[in-house]
Amino acid sequence: MSAADEAIARVAASDRLLVALDFDGTLSPLEDEPMDARMLPAAREAVDALVATPDTVVAFVSGRSLVDLRVIAEHDDSSRVLLAGSHGAEFWIPGEGVVSHGEDDADVALRDALRGHAEEATAHLEGVWIEPKTFGFGVHTRRASAAAAAEANRVVDEIVAAEAPHWRRRTGHNIVEFAFRHEGKDSAIAELRERVGATAVLFAGDDVTDEDALASLGDGDLGVRVGDGQTSATVRVADIAALAELLQQLATARSRG
Repeated sequence: MSAADEAIARVAASDRLLVALDFDGTLSPLEDEPMDARMLPAAREAVDALVATPDTVVAFVSGRSLVDLRVIAEHDDSSRVLLAGSHGAEFWIPGEGVVSHGEDDADVALRDALRGHAEEATAHLEGVWIEPKTFGFGVHTRRASAAAAAEANRVVDEIVAAEAPHWRRRTGHNIVEFAFRHEGKDSAIAELRERVGATAVLFAGDDVTDEDALASLGDGDLGVRVGDGQTSATVRVADIAALAELLQQLATARSRG
């Protein structure tokens, strides 16, 4: 039995398992148009299989705003999948609906002002898009040249440093995000773990922001990194298809247990 098989068997034996999954790049390919993202069929089948197993809770944990995450995950009010959006600052819980940590008028006004300033400062840069987010905004550069991307990030960094130096800055695949809330995927996992009473957690992700969650896992948990890059995960898989196979393996083991 490989080390990965042993790790899967260990978490599969947990009394109550939380399977928390990043979305973009983990269940869905990265898209030039972010709202075009959808789960690959194999990933969806694996998620559905896990949801159907006893004492297993599945959650999507994303930097996306909750409203956008629900769209790309094709998630409706009948779903049994929990959602953590905006890096854990807002949640959707079956039977409860939206649970948000809230915002005040001053934060919202500053968010809108900074987003407007960022849009104006980058309007001349082809391929750069400023994404509205519940608690801030993101600077997307996937379709921009390297020079345009560097310039966009430089000017927006200067804007935020001057007007909101207390905001949190995160980097990801061709995106830099700014937010007035400081929750991370580590706090999202902690909150979900407590909420569902999980005795173990499997978390899978593919990006820098996922490392907060991966580094926070305990000895009885399992972290999975999808693709390349430095990681705190104990298991690495090559791509979304390989993760789907791992999740199906876990679902089969949970069903037998």
